[in-house]
Amino acid sequence: MRIFLSALMLLIFSAVPVLAGEHGGGAAQDMTTSVSGYLSLFLFVAAYTLVIFEEQLHLRKSKPVMLAAGLIWLLLGLFYAAKGDTHTAHEAIVHNLTEYAELMLFLLVAMTYINSMEERNVFQVLRAWLVSKGFSLRVIFWLTGLLAFFISPIADNLTTALLMGAVVMAVGGDNKKFVSLACINIVVAANAGGAFSPFGDITTLMVWQKGKVAFGEFFDLFLPSAVNWLVPAAFMHFSVGKVVPKALDEKASMKLGAKRIMFLFLVTIATAVSFHNYLHLPPVAGMMLGLSFLGFLAYFIKLKERRQEEYDGVLGQQEGPFPRPAGVPRVKFDIMRKVARAEWDTLLFFYGVILCVGGLSQFGYMALVSNYMYTGLGATNANVLVGVLSSIVDNIPVMFAVLTMDPAMSHGQWLLVTLTAGVGGSLLSVGSAAGVGLMGVARGTYTFGAHLKWMPVVALGYAASIYCHMIINRSLF
Repeated sequence: MRIFLSALMLLIFSAVPVLAGEHGGGAAQDMTTSVSGYLSLFLFVAAYTLVIFEEQLHLRKSKPVMLAAGLIWLLLGLFYAAKGDTHTAHEAIVHNLTEYAELMLFLLVAMTYINSMEERNVFQVLRAWLVSKGFSLRVIFWLTGLLAFFISPIADNLTTALLMGAVVMAVGGDNKKFVSLACINIVVAANAGGAFSPFGDITTLMVWQKGKVAFGEFFDLFLPSAVNWLVPAAFMHFSVGKVVPKALDEKASMKLGAKRIMFLFLVTIATAVSFHNYLHLPPVAGMMLGLSFLGFLAYFIKLKERRQEEYDGVLGQQEGPFPRPAGVPRVKFDIMRKVARAEWDTLLFFYGVILCVGGLSQFGYMALVSNYMYTGLGATNANVLVGVLSSIVDNIPVMFAVLTMDPAMSHGQWLLVTLTAGVGGSLLSVGSAAGVGLMGVARGTYTFGAHLKWMPVVALGYAASIYCHMIINRSLF
């Protein structure tokens, strides 16, 4: 399927010079029909083909797109240098690097907080509570879906999916049917929950940072997002048994500072929003300020834990003000370790995508594709198509391409493309990080085929969410 889309993208881009000819002359026409332009298109398609086969090749997705980005900008530099222009390429790449820096630093702070909460056992406590309560499979099905829907707007959808997936696998055990259905439900819920929050998905974050949708306006998508999850969940509900599995005896406790980290994460989010809304500063400035809060808390935690070690050394046991379970070695909390544990492959992948798309835009391709999609198909059809494409190609380059095209659309249409890019990935198991992650941990149980069997009801939820948005937010169109 992904190979098919790569070929489709190539065909669309191949049609671009024809469109250029139809729309007259100018620099854009010269650049899109140049050898450098064609070679840049080839490099991008070739790099993304390698990304598609990441699992089979065991080649990290950041490597081919970074190579393609460097070569595309090399071609741009040579193209402008041949014309005697020494400024345009430099200004263009600086603009793209600024966009990447804002996104990368924002995500780095968010990932560091999530890693810190994970290390302090925040998520383990939630998992232990769920598996030890003796809920029926149907209750677990709805609880994990509900929690995925409301956790993903704050945490990323991958972390949320993996946490809830661990719960259903622990409770479901050998019941493959239940685990498969619950995983599909979690993927749909996590993607839907991320669509109504700037922090829930990379695509929503990009839309917010670009100023296309204000922070509070994302919540206009709450009901459409809920419909996107609830419609397929209601159909799957009847296939989930009423069996009550034996409660598991699993216990976990949060480490020192866990609640403070959760509180500071909320403060950091509020700081980022305030910087953007009231000071008109980039949200990343507020996020970096929030990272300093975590840095000072980490220092406090290290001092306290050092005190505990001194008690352990003097008393020889687990006494003292901050006891730990017997036999469990103490690992010092270090914020720099949490920064190092960020998904650097993902962050560098974003670099490659942004620079690749930015380079193709500089050649003039994004303007022509925008004209083809948003003028030829119409904004609504184009935005619905964006969601479908997001289920086959990663939604990040798709959304960044839309933002780079910057088509003239109503506010309701910008909300629509935010919704479709966020939830479209649920149509296929490979369409989102949540789906790919769960396929890895529930290997052999939650599969591409298992998800595909329920795609019609997921697609029904996709259509229902679009219809819901166009009805309840019709005044925004």
